[in-house]
Amino acid sequence: MPNHDRRVFLGLYILAFVTGTYLVVFGSFPATRSAARVILTGAMVLLALPLIIPACSSCSHGPDPASPLNHDDPHKPLLISNNHQTVSDAVMERTMEHQLQGSCCGKILHKGCLAVLGEEHSAKRLIGCVDFWLYYTAYFCGATVGLVYSNNLGQIAQSLHQQSRLTMLLAVYSSFSFFGRLLSALPDFLHRYLSCSSISIIIRWLPSNLIYIQFVYRTVSLARTGWLAAALVPMPMAFFLMWKQQDGSALVVGTALVGLSSGFIFAAAVSVTSELFGPNSVGVNHNILITNIPLGSFLYGQIAAMVYDANGQRMSVMDNRTGTIDTMIVCMGVKCYSTTFFVWGCITLLGLASSIVLFRRTKPAYATAASRSSSCKHLQQVSRETP
Repeated sequence: MPNHDRRVFLGLYILAFVTGTYLVVFGSFPATRSAARVILTGAMVLLALPLIIPACSSCSHGPDPASPLNHDDPHKPLLISNNHQTVSDAVMERTMEHQLQGSCCGKILHKGCLAVLGEEHSAKRLIGCVDFWLYYTAYFCGATVGLVYSNNLGQIAQSLHQQSRLTMLLAVYSSFSFFGRLLSALPDFLHRYLSCSSISIIIRWLPSNLIYIQFVYRTVSLARTGWLAAALVPMPMAFFLMWKQQDGSALVVGTALVGLSSGFIFAAAVSVTSELFGPNSVGVNHNILITNIPLGSFLYGQIAAMVYDANGQRMSVMDNRTGTIDTMIVCMGVKCYSTTFFVWGCITLLGLASSIVLFRRTKPAYATAASRSSSCKHLQQVSRETP
């Protein structure tokens, strides 16, 4: 990413964080009419700033001197030979395969895993891919559970005698969902700071009884699937907290954790789908992935409804306008959602485990992609420095 684009991205990222914090802080307490006008004016200014930052940055900074466009020589070939890179990648793949051959668990874990990132997957190939079903399970048992929780938040607050705080709970979920979506872009910006380098030493015996030693340099960075697994960690923590300690404070903390985790996964899912199964087919593949949302909404909603009805009492309510009497089930107390929180916590643990397995299976592909990117940058730098 050029320095100019990096500065613009960082400015917009900080501005989005400041805007969200401003709206959460100043919108969480009642204010007078004059104070409300001031808060509204500040919010409008912050919302208008994203239109100004790119224009100001473009005017104040000229072309990036570090950009390859400023160092191009029209007499040099546009393409650089990548024979050495192909050999290096092949050596790294053989090294990883050799490391996995010694363990039976490694053979099972990495059987049929993705070899490279961005390889196009048709719908038929996608359905037969093990990594897709691990990804599907992580989404189905993670973000979808958080979505169902938000849909039932009103009834949960009512059953726990927290209906007076429902507006605040909805604001907490929405705010932390926003910050979760904002954090999903953080790995892209921190990629250059979180990557590390390693050197592999390969020793071979040649037919002439000589020792051949080869040093393979590669750059390893945390895979995006690793960030996905990390984002799923707060979800089971939240549900087990609300299952164990059902009071107002636990409900607020659990709602914040669920919103943070769900927002991160919803925002990062498209990028993960594109990297794992190809950018050209991302529309079809991601639509296949999100079929888990209606399925999960129906399944998890049914679980919550069954537990709620089993612990509720039937009540007759008269409609004042029509005069008809309706029968409804009302449940009050911790028993209404205690079992539901425990079941949802176990389900999200399954999603976390699936995401960890997916991370382990896709880690070699991400390592290869990071090494290839580092080598390409090195070759481009050498090409620019060559007279």
